[in-house]
Amino acid sequence: MMQRITLRLPEQQINLLQQMVDSGEYPNVSEAVRAAVRELVEKRASRVLKESDQVSFKV
Repeated sequence: MMQRITLRLPEQQINLLQQMVDSGEYPNVSEAVRAAVRELVEKRASRVLKESDQVSFKV
């Protein structure tokens, strides 16, 4: 199940996202944002999980 969040972005970023949609790179702005979030999570999730494991062992 997907949940909805509210996100505020600078107009320039919104315009660039819309250009990606207009060029056919993404079907809509929401999918472009989801792709960016997936990329961020893939890059950073393992580090965050490692850090949280270390904290739980210290407690």
